Amino acid sequence: MREKHEKQRSLVVPAVEDPIAKELVGIRAILDDNPTAVDLVAQDLVAGGTSALVGRPGMSAERVLRALVLKKVRGLTYDELEFHLKDSRTFRWFVGFGLDEPPPSGSTLQANIARIQPATLQKINETLCLWARRCGVEDGQRIRTDCTVVESNIHYPSDSSLLLDVVTTAVRLMGAAVLLMPGLEFSDHTRAAKRRAMEINYARRKEKRQKPYRQLVRLTKRTLEYAADAHKALDGTIPGLEVQLGVLLDLGQRVINQTERRVFQGESVPAEEKIVSIFEPHTDIIIKDYRNVFYGHKVCLSSGRSGLITDCEVESGNPADSNLVERTLGRHVDLYGRAPEQFTCDGGFASRANLEFAKELGVVDVCFTKGRGMTVDEMVSSHRVYRELRRFRAGVESGIAYLKKAFGWVRCDWRGWEAFQRYVHSSVLACNLMILARQLTDTG
Repeated sequence: MREKHEKQRSLVVPAVEDPIAKELVGIRAILDDNPTAVDLVAQDLVAGGTSALVGRPGMSAERVLRALVLKKVRGLTYDELEFHLKDSRTFRWFVGFGLDEPPPSGSTLQANIARIQPATLQKINETLCLWARRCGVEDGQRIRTDCTVVESNIHYPSDSSLLLDVVTTAVRLMGAAVLLMPGLEFSDHTRAAKRRAMEINYARRKEKRQKPYRQLVRLTKRTLEYAADAHKALDGTIPGLEVQLGVLLDLGQRVINQTERRVFQGESVPAEEKIVSIFEPHTDIIIKDYRNVFYGHKVCLSSGRSGLITDCEVESGNPADSNLVERTLGRHVDLYGRAPEQFTCDGGFASRANLEFAKELGVVDVCFTKGRGMTVDEMVSSHRVYRELRRFRAGVESGIAYLKKAFGWVRCDWRGWEAFQRYVHSSVLACNLMILARQLTDTG
Protein backbone atom coordinates (compact mmCIF):
# COMPACT_ATOMS: atom_id res chain seq x y z
CA MET A 1 0.00 0.00 0.00
CA ARG A 2 1.35 3.44 -0.96
CA GLU A 3 0.65 6.26 1.48
CA LYS A 4 0.15 9.86 0.33
CA HIS A 5 2.00 11.36 3.31
CA GLU A 6 4.47 10.19 5.93
CA LYS A 7 2.64 9.67 9.20
CA GLN A 8 5.73 10.33 11.29
CA ARG A 9 9.15 11.49 10.10
CA SER A 10 12.27 9.79 11.42
CA LEU A 11 14.47 11.74 13.84
CA VAL A 12 17.56 9.80 12.80
CA VAL A 13 19.62 11.39 10.00
CA PRO A 14 21.61 8.73 8.18
CA ALA A 15 25.27 9.29 7.38
CA VAL A 16 26.03 10.52 3.88
CA GLU A 17 27.67 7.93 1.64
CA ASP A 18 28.89 9.96 -1.31
CA PRO A 19 32.24 10.53 -3.09
CA ILE A 20 32.07 14.27 -2.39
CA ALA A 21 31.55 13.64 1.31
CA LYS A 22 34.44 11.15 1.37
CA GLU A 23 36.75 13.71 -0.23
CA LEU A 24 35.75 16.34 2.34
CA VAL A 25 36.35 13.86 5.15
CA GLY A 26 39.85 13.25 3.78
CA ILE A 27 40.58 16.97 3.38
CA ARG A 28 39.41 17.73 6.92
CA ALA A 29 41.62 14.95 8.28
CA ILE A 30 44.63 16.43 6.45
CA LEU A 31 43.91 19.92 7.81
CA ASP A 32 43.45 18.51 11.32
CA ASP A 33 46.84 16.80 10.97
CA ASN A 34 48.48 20.14 10.07
CA PRO A 35 47.54 22.58 12.87
CA THR A 36 50.25 25.00 11.71
CA ALA A 37 47.92 26.05 8.88
CA VAL A 38 45.34 27.33 11.35
CA ASP A 39 48.04 29.15 13.34
CA LEU A 40 49.18 30.97 10.20
CA VAL A 41 45.63 32.05 9.32
CA ALA A 42 45.02 33.19 12.91
CA GLN A 43 47.99 35.57 12.65
CA ASP A 44 46.44 37.22 9.57
CA LEU A 45 43.01 37.55 11.18
CA VAL A 46 44.40 39.53 14.12
CA ALA A 47 46.93 41.53 12.09
CA GLY A 48 46.75 45.31 11.86
CA GLY A 49 46.28 45.98 15.54
CA THR A 50 43.18 43.82 15.98
CA SER A 51 43.16 42.01 19.32
CA ALA A 52 42.02 38.42 19.59
CA LEU A 53 40.95 38.97 23.22
CA VAL A 54 38.48 41.87 22.92
CA GLY A 55 35.50 42.78 20.78
CA ARG A 56 32.76 40.64 19.30
CA PRO A 57 33.64 36.99 18.62
CA GLY A 58 34.36 36.58 14.92
CA MET A 59 34.86 33.47 12.83
CA SER A 60 37.63 31.28 14.14
CA ALA A 61 40.75 30.82 12.03
CA GLU A 62 39.89 27.15 11.59
CA ARG A 63 36.47 27.97 10.13
CA VAL A 64 37.84 30.69 7.85
CA LEU A 65 40.44 28.33 6.40
CA ARG A 66 37.95 25.51 5.91
CA ALA A 67 35.40 27.89 4.34
CA LEU A 68 38.03 29.04 1.84
CA VAL A 69 38.96 25.45 0.99
CA LEU A 70 35.30 24.47 0.59
CA LYS A 71 34.65 27.46 -1.67
CA LYS A 72 37.55 26.62 -3.97
CA VAL A 73 37.04 22.84 -3.96
CA ARG A 74 33.37 23.11 -4.92
CA GLY A 75 33.75 26.23 -7.12
CA LEU A 76 31.18 28.27 -5.17
CA THR A 77 30.46 31.98 -5.08
CA TYR A 78 30.14 33.58 -1.65
CA ASP A 79 26.35 33.61 -1.92
CA GLU A 80 26.35 29.94 -2.88
CA LEU A 81 28.72 29.17 -0.03
CA GLU A 82 26.35 30.91 2.41
CA PHE A 83 23.39 28.91 1.07
CA HIS A 84 25.14 25.55 1.22
CA LEU A 85 26.34 26.19 4.76
CA LYS A 86 22.69 26.75 5.69
CA ASP A 87 21.38 23.82 3.68
CA SER A 88 24.01 21.05 3.69
CA ARG A 89 24.85 19.24 6.89
CA THR A 90 27.98 17.77 5.27
CA PHE A 91 29.30 21.24 4.40
CA ARG A 92 28.38 22.53 7.87
CA TRP A 93 30.27 19.64 9.44
CA PHE A 94 33.29 20.29 7.21
CA VAL A 95 33.54 23.98 8.14
CA GLY A 96 32.67 23.29 11.79
CA PHE A 97 29.14 24.63 12.36
CA GLY A 98 26.68 22.82 14.60
CA LEU A 99 23.14 21.96 13.49
CA ASP A 100 21.64 24.76 15.63
CA GLU A 101 24.36 27.34 14.85
CA PRO A 102 23.57 29.94 12.17
CA PRO A 103 26.34 30.25 9.56
CA PRO A 104 27.72 33.68 8.63
CA SER A 105 26.51 35.71 5.67
CA GLY A 106 28.29 35.76 2.33
CA SER A 107 29.73 39.22 3.02
CA THR A 108 31.13 38.05 6.37
CA LEU A 109 32.72 35.03 4.71
CA GLN A 110 34.26 37.27 2.06
CA ALA A 111 35.60 39.78 4.58
CA ASN A 112 37.28 37.07 6.64
CA ILE A 113 38.75 35.18 3.70
CA ALA A 114 40.10 38.46 2.29
CA ARG A 115 42.25 38.86 5.41
CA ILE A 116 44.31 35.78 4.55
CA GLN A 117 47.57 36.90 2.94
CA PRO A 118 48.95 35.23 -0.20
CA ALA A 119 52.24 34.53 1.63
CA THR A 120 50.26 32.65 4.28
CA LEU A 121 48.69 30.41 1.64
CA GLN A 122 52.14 29.75 0.19
CA LYS A 123 53.41 28.70 3.62
CA ILE A 124 50.42 26.39 4.09
CA ASN A 125 51.13 24.78 0.72
CA GLU A 126 54.75 24.29 1.74
CA THR A 127 53.58 22.68 4.97
CA LEU A 128 51.39 20.27 2.98
CA CYS A 129 54.30 19.37 0.68
CA LEU A 130 56.49 18.47 3.64
CA TRP A 131 53.61 16.52 5.19
CA ALA A 132 53.17 14.65 1.89
CA ARG A 133 56.87 13.71 1.97
CA ARG A 134 56.50 12.29 5.48
CA CYS A 135 53.48 10.29 4.30
CA GLY A 136 55.40 8.91 1.33
CA VAL A 137 53.16 10.61 -1.25
CA GLU A 138 55.68 13.03 -2.79
CA ASP A 139 59.43 13.06 -2.16
CA GLY A 140 60.26 16.00 -4.45
CA GLN A 141 63.08 14.16 -6.23
CA ARG A 142 61.63 14.37 -9.75
CA ILE A 143 60.21 17.81 -10.64
CA ARG A 144 58.62 19.24 -13.78
CA THR A 145 58.14 22.99 -14.30
CA ASP A 146 56.04 25.04 -16.68
CA CYS A 147 54.37 28.44 -16.99
CA THR A 148 50.81 29.45 -17.78
CA VAL A 149 48.72 32.62 -17.71
CA VAL A 150 45.82 33.42 -15.38
CA GLU A 151 43.81 36.24 -16.92
CA SER A 152 42.44 39.25 -15.07
CA ASN A 153 38.71 39.95 -15.11
CA ILE A 154 38.81 42.81 -17.64
CA HIS A 155 37.33 43.62 -21.03
CA TYR A 156 39.44 43.93 -24.17
CA PRO A 157 41.61 47.03 -23.60
CA SER A 158 41.11 49.35 -26.58
CA ASP A 159 42.08 53.01 -26.15
CA SER A 160 38.52 54.19 -26.69
CA SER A 161 37.07 51.78 -24.11
CA LEU A 162 39.67 52.84 -21.54
CA LEU A 163 38.87 56.53 -22.08
CA LEU A 164 35.17 55.75 -21.72
CA ASP A 165 35.88 53.83 -18.49
CA VAL A 166 37.66 56.91 -17.10
CA VAL A 167 34.69 59.16 -17.92
CA THR A 168 31.99 56.85 -16.52
CA THR A 169 33.96 56.06 -13.36
CA ALA A 170 34.75 59.73 -12.70
CA VAL A 171 31.08 60.67 -13.15
CA ARG A 172 30.02 57.91 -10.74
CA LEU A 173 32.50 59.01 -8.06
CA MET A 174 31.61 62.69 -8.46
CA GLY A 175 27.92 61.80 -8.20
CA ALA A 176 28.65 60.15 -4.85
CA ALA A 177 30.61 63.23 -3.77
CA VAL A 178 27.73 65.58 -4.69
CA LEU A 179 25.33 63.60 -2.49
CA LEU A 180 27.64 64.15 0.49
CA MET A 181 28.75 67.69 -0.45
CA PRO A 182 25.89 69.42 -2.34
CA GLY A 183 28.07 72.42 -3.22
CA LEU A 184 30.04 70.47 -5.85
CA GLU A 185 29.09 70.92 -9.50
CA PHE A 186 30.12 69.09 -12.66
CA SER A 187 28.85 68.27 -16.15
CA ASP A 188 28.06 64.69 -17.09
CA HIS A 189 29.75 63.88 -20.43
CA THR A 190 28.96 60.15 -20.33
CA ARG A 191 26.46 60.22 -23.19
CA ALA A 192 28.75 62.19 -25.51
CA ALA A 193 31.70 59.96 -24.62
CA LYS A 194 29.71 56.81 -25.45
CA ARG A 195 28.80 58.24 -28.84
CA ARG A 196 32.41 59.07 -29.66
CA ALA A 197 33.51 55.59 -28.56
CA MET A 198 30.87 54.04 -30.81
CA GLU A 199 32.01 56.16 -33.78
CA ILE A 200 35.56 54.93 -33.21
CA ASN A 201 34.47 51.30 -33.05
CA TYR A 202 32.50 51.52 -36.31
CA ALA A 203 35.06 53.56 -38.26
CA ARG A 204 36.63 51.37 -40.95
CA ARG A 205 39.70 53.49 -41.65
CA LYS A 206 42.31 54.84 -39.29
CA GLU A 207 41.86 58.38 -40.65
CA LYS A 208 38.16 58.31 -39.75
CA ARG A 209 39.01 57.58 -36.12
CA GLN A 210 41.18 60.66 -35.61
CA LYS A 211 38.36 63.19 -35.16
CA PRO A 212 36.21 61.16 -32.69
CA TYR A 213 39.39 60.20 -30.80
CA ARG A 214 40.31 63.87 -30.35
CA GLN A 215 36.79 64.64 -29.17
CA LEU A 216 36.82 61.70 -26.76
CA VAL A 217 40.19 62.74 -25.34
CA ARG A 218 38.89 66.29 -24.92
CA LEU A 219 35.80 65.02 -23.05
CA THR A 220 37.99 62.85 -20.83
CA LYS A 221 40.30 65.73 -19.97
CA ARG A 222 37.33 67.94 -19.13
CA THR A 223 35.84 65.25 -16.90
CA LEU A 224 39.15 64.79 -15.10
CA GLU A 225 39.29 68.54 -14.46
CA TYR A 226 35.92 68.25 -12.67
CA ALA A 227 37.27 65.24 -10.76
CA ALA A 228 40.38 67.20 -9.74
CA ASP A 229 38.20 70.01 -8.40
CA ALA A 230 36.12 67.50 -6.45
CA HIS A 231 39.26 65.83 -5.10
CA LYS A 232 40.55 69.18 -3.89
CA ALA A 233 37.20 70.17 -2.37
CA LEU A 234 36.93 66.94 -0.33
CA ASP A 235 40.16 67.80 1.55
CA GLY A 236 40.06 64.85 3.92
CA THR A 237 36.32 65.00 4.70
CA ILE A 238 35.57 61.68 2.97
CA PRO A 239 38.89 59.78 2.92
CA GLY A 240 37.70 56.71 1.01
CA LEU A 241 36.16 58.70 -1.83
CA GLU A 242 39.12 61.06 -1.91
CA VAL A 243 41.53 58.15 -2.34
CA GLN A 244 39.46 56.68 -5.17
CA LEU A 245 39.39 60.00 -6.99
CA GLY A 246 43.15 60.41 -6.53
CA VAL A 247 43.83 56.97 -7.99
CA LEU A 248 41.48 57.65 -10.91
CA LEU A 249 43.16 60.97 -11.69
CA ASP A 250 46.54 59.24 -11.97
CA LEU A 251 45.22 56.33 -14.05
CA GLY A 252 43.13 58.62 -16.25
CA GLN A 253 46.15 60.76 -17.10
CA ARG A 254 48.12 57.65 -18.00
CA VAL A 255 45.32 56.48 -20.30
CA ILE A 256 45.21 59.88 -22.04
CA ASN A 257 48.99 59.91 -22.39
CA GLN A 258 49.21 56.46 -23.99
CA THR A 259 46.28 57.25 -26.31
CA GLU A 260 47.92 60.44 -27.55
CA ARG A 261 51.23 58.65 -28.08
CA ARG A 262 49.70 55.72 -29.93
CA VAL A 263 46.83 57.29 -31.90
CA PHE A 264 48.02 60.82 -32.62
CA GLN A 265 51.81 60.41 -32.69
CA GLY A 266 51.90 56.89 -34.16
CA GLU A 267 54.24 55.69 -31.41
CA SER A 268 54.48 52.06 -30.35
CA VAL A 269 54.04 52.20 -26.57
CA PRO A 270 56.12 49.52 -24.75
CA ALA A 271 54.05 46.86 -22.97
CA GLU A 272 55.54 47.70 -19.57
CA GLU A 273 54.38 51.33 -19.91
CA LYS A 274 50.82 50.49 -20.95
CA ILE A 275 47.79 50.38 -18.71
CA VAL A 276 45.13 47.95 -19.90
CA SER A 277 42.47 48.49 -17.22
CA ILE A 278 41.66 51.24 -14.73
CA PHE A 279 39.91 48.65 -12.55
CA GLU A 280 42.78 46.12 -12.55
CA PRO A 281 45.85 48.33 -13.20
CA HIS A 282 48.24 45.58 -12.06
CA THR A 283 47.39 43.52 -15.18
CA ASP A 284 50.34 42.59 -17.40
CA ILE A 285 50.38 42.03 -21.15
CA ILE A 286 51.58 38.47 -21.75
CA ILE A 287 52.53 37.39 -25.27
CA LYS A 288 52.89 33.62 -25.71
CA ASP A 289 54.38 31.94 -28.77
CA TYR A 290 54.79 35.35 -30.41
CA ARG A 291 51.11 35.44 -31.40
CA ASN A 292 48.70 34.85 -28.50
CA VAL A 293 48.13 37.90 -26.28
CA PHE A 294 46.75 37.50 -22.75
CA TYR A 295 45.94 40.10 -20.11
CA GLY A 296 46.71 38.85 -16.62
CA HIS A 297 49.81 37.41 -14.96
CA LYS A 298 52.29 34.66 -15.75
CA VAL A 299 52.33 31.87 -13.17
CA CYS A 300 55.30 29.52 -12.83
CA LEU A 301 54.55 26.19 -11.14
CA SER A 302 56.27 22.88 -10.45
CA SER A 303 54.82 19.47 -9.70
CA GLY A 304 56.16 16.06 -8.78
CA ARG A 305 55.35 12.41 -9.49
CA SER A 306 52.15 12.54 -7.47
CA GLY A 307 50.81 15.59 -9.33
CA LEU A 308 51.17 17.67 -6.17
CA ILE A 309 52.00 21.34 -6.88
CA THR A 310 55.26 21.75 -4.99
CA ASP A 311 55.93 25.35 -6.05
CA CYS A 312 53.89 28.23 -7.45
CA GLU A 313 54.87 31.85 -8.05
CA VAL A 314 52.84 34.68 -9.59
CA GLU A 315 55.24 36.72 -11.69
CA SER A 316 55.11 40.48 -12.16
CA GLY A 317 55.68 41.53 -15.76
CA ASN A 318 56.48 39.04 -18.51
CA PRO A 319 59.89 37.55 -17.66
CA ALA A 320 61.38 35.00 -20.05
CA ASP A 321 61.00 31.40 -18.93
CA SER A 322 64.77 31.02 -19.07
CA ASN A 323 65.07 33.60 -16.27
CA LEU A 324 62.92 31.55 -13.89
CA VAL A 325 64.99 28.37 -13.51
CA GLU A 326 67.37 29.65 -10.83
CA ARG A 327 64.53 31.02 -8.69
CA THR A 328 62.46 27.86 -9.11
CA LEU A 329 65.27 25.55 -8.08
CA GLY A 330 66.26 27.92 -5.26
CA ARG A 331 62.77 27.75 -3.77
CA HIS A 332 62.83 23.95 -4.08
CA VAL A 333 66.11 23.79 -2.13
CA ASP A 334 64.69 26.12 0.54
CA LEU A 335 61.66 23.83 0.94
CA TYR A 336 63.19 20.35 0.76
CA GLY A 337 66.73 21.13 1.88
CA ARG A 338 68.31 19.74 -1.28
CA ALA A 339 67.98 19.97 -5.07
CA PRO A 340 65.85 17.42 -6.94
CA GLU A 341 67.62 14.51 -8.58
CA GLN A 342 65.79 15.10 -11.86
CA PHE A 343 64.43 18.35 -13.27
CA THR A 344 62.56 18.74 -16.56
CA CYS A 345 60.88 21.61 -18.41
CA ASP A 346 60.18 22.71 -21.96
CA GLY A 347 62.53 24.40 -24.40
CA GLY A 348 61.60 27.91 -23.29
CA PHE A 349 63.59 27.36 -20.07
CA ALA A 350 66.67 26.05 -21.87
CA SER A 351 70.02 27.80 -21.69
CA ARG A 352 73.55 26.65 -21.00
CA ALA A 353 73.72 28.92 -17.95
CA ASN A 354 70.63 27.22 -16.49
CA LEU A 355 72.09 23.78 -17.19
CA GLU A 356 75.34 24.66 -15.45
CA PHE A 357 73.48 26.21 -12.49
CA ALA A 358 71.31 23.11 -12.02
CA LYS A 359 74.28 20.75 -12.24
CA GLU A 360 76.26 22.80 -9.71
CA LEU A 361 73.23 22.74 -7.41
CA GLY A 362 73.27 18.94 -7.44
CA VAL A 363 70.63 18.03 -10.04
CA VAL A 364 71.72 14.78 -11.70
CA ASP A 365 69.50 14.85 -14.79
CA VAL A 366 68.35 18.13 -16.38
CA CYS A 367 65.97 17.69 -19.31
CA PHE A 368 65.04 20.55 -21.64
CA THR A 369 62.67 19.32 -24.34
CA LYS A 370 64.65 21.43 -26.81
CA GLY A 371 68.41 21.35 -26.42
CA ARG A 372 69.18 24.86 -27.76
CA GLY A 373 72.66 23.72 -28.77
CA MET A 374 73.13 21.34 -25.82
CA THR A 375 73.47 17.58 -26.37
CA VAL A 376 71.51 14.89 -24.55
CA ASP A 377 74.72 13.58 -22.97
CA GLU A 378 75.37 17.00 -21.44
CA MET A 379 71.92 17.13 -19.89
CA VAL A 380 71.16 13.61 -18.67
CA SER A 381 72.89 10.31 -17.93
CA SER A 382 71.38 8.38 -20.85
CA HIS A 383 69.02 8.69 -23.82
CA ARG A 384 66.52 6.44 -22.03
CA VAL A 385 66.37 8.85 -19.08
CA TYR A 386 65.94 11.75 -21.50
CA ARG A 387 62.93 10.05 -23.14
CA GLU A 388 61.40 9.28 -19.74
CA LEU A 389 61.80 12.84 -18.54
CA ARG A 390 60.31 14.24 -21.77
CA ARG A 391 57.23 12.08 -21.24
CA PHE A 392 57.14 12.99 -17.56
CA ARG A 393 57.23 16.72 -18.38
CA ALA A 394 54.08 16.41 -20.49
CA GLY A 395 52.17 15.53 -17.32
CA VAL A 396 52.43 19.10 -16.05
CA GLU A 397 50.03 20.14 -18.84
CA SER A 398 47.29 17.99 -17.35
CA GLY A 399 47.93 19.59 -13.95
CA ILE A 400 47.53 23.05 -15.44
CA ALA A 401 44.34 21.95 -17.22
CA TYR A 402 42.99 20.58 -13.92
CA LEU A 403 43.68 23.90 -12.20
CA LYS A 404 42.00 25.83 -15.01
CA LYS A 405 38.88 23.67 -15.31
CA ALA A 406 38.27 22.73 -11.69
CA PHE A 407 39.76 25.64 -9.72
CA GLY A 408 39.19 28.71 -11.90
CA TRP A 409 42.68 29.39 -13.22
CA VAL A 410 41.23 30.52 -16.55
CA ARG A 411 40.27 33.93 -15.15
CA CYS A 412 40.61 35.53 -11.72
CA ASP A 413 37.43 37.31 -10.63
CA TRP A 414 38.91 38.70 -7.39
CA ARG A 415 39.83 42.37 -7.58
CA GLY A 416 43.29 43.80 -6.90
CA TRP A 417 46.90 42.58 -7.08
CA GLU A 418 46.92 41.06 -3.61
CA ALA A 419 43.55 39.38 -4.22
CA PHE A 420 44.88 38.01 -7.53
CA GLN A 421 47.73 36.29 -5.72
CA ARG A 422 45.36 35.06 -3.02
CA TYR A 423 43.10 33.60 -5.71
CA VAL A 424 45.98 31.74 -7.39
CA HIS A 425 47.49 30.31 -4.20
CA SER A 426 44.11 29.35 -2.70
CA SER A 427 43.38 27.39 -5.88
CA VAL A 428 46.72 25.59 -5.51
CA LEU A 429 45.90 24.84 -1.87
CA ALA A 430 42.51 23.36 -2.79
CA CYS A 431 44.06 21.36 -5.65
CA ASN A 432 46.77 19.89 -3.41
CA LEU A 433 44.25 18.96 -0.74
CA MET A 434 42.11 17.17 -3.32
CA ILE A 435 45.12 15.27 -4.69
CA LEU A 436 46.28 14.26 -1.20
CA ALA A 437 42.79 13.24 -0.06
CA ARG A 438 42.23 11.07 -3.13
CA GLN A 439 45.65 9.42 -3.02
CA LEU A 440 45.47 8.69 0.69
CA THR A 441 41.93 7.34 0.32
CA ASP A 442 42.99 5.08 -2.58
CA THR A 443 46.04 3.79 -0.74
CA GLY A 444 44.21 3.49 2.55
